[in-house]
Amino acid sequence: MSDGSGELVLASASSTRAALLQGAGLDFCTIAADLDEAALRRTLLKHNAPPEEIALALAEAKGKMVSARRPEAAVVAADQILWLAGEVLAKPADLAAARQQLLRLRGRHHDLVNGLCLVRDGQVVWRHSDRVALTMRNFSEAFLDAYLAAAGETVLSSVGGYRLEGPGAQLFKTIEGDYFSVLGLPLLALLDFLRDDGVIAS
Repeated sequence: MSDGSGELVLASASSTRAALLQGAGLDFCTIAADLDEAALRRTLLKHNAPPEEIALALAEAKGKMVSARRPEAAVVAADQILWLAGEVLAKPADLAAARQQLLRLRGRHHDLVNGLCLVRDGQVVWRHSDRVALTMRNFSEAFLDAYLAAAGETVLSSVGGYRLEGPGAQLFKTIEGDYFSVLGLPLLALLDFLRDDGVIAS
């Protein structure tokens, strides 16, 4: 359905991002970037970079790494930062860490900040960032334990320890912003650029 020109590559191992592109009818392949994200994130935090800058820098580093392997392709790369009261939270390492993180988020406001870019022949030709504001409800620990038991290790692929496209929606009270951005890919902004750039049909 893409009917544009050129090859499209998603520089991500995220099944959710791939599913969003597939659902939109795009033809693409996926190549995950072998990037030490934690090290780059630490460097950026040491220099007091704002969350938008961190997310964009991580996305651009991934995009450039994959573009070096496929210079002729239009490489889409994205990153998402969870911002809680001035602190960046990383993906939980295990279910115990996910439980502790969700307890920290319980009843509180946090932001999901996305960085998205398109890289061609090693050059960033487009970048986009956005922010979604989320507030978790004051759920019980019994509910949390039941949620984690049902969801299992799927929550470890989410920076927040939740998957809003599934039962994780029950953890929330309010969400202000784009649904696709919560899932880690500002899809409508990306599609707009891909049409303008001739990668997909307009």
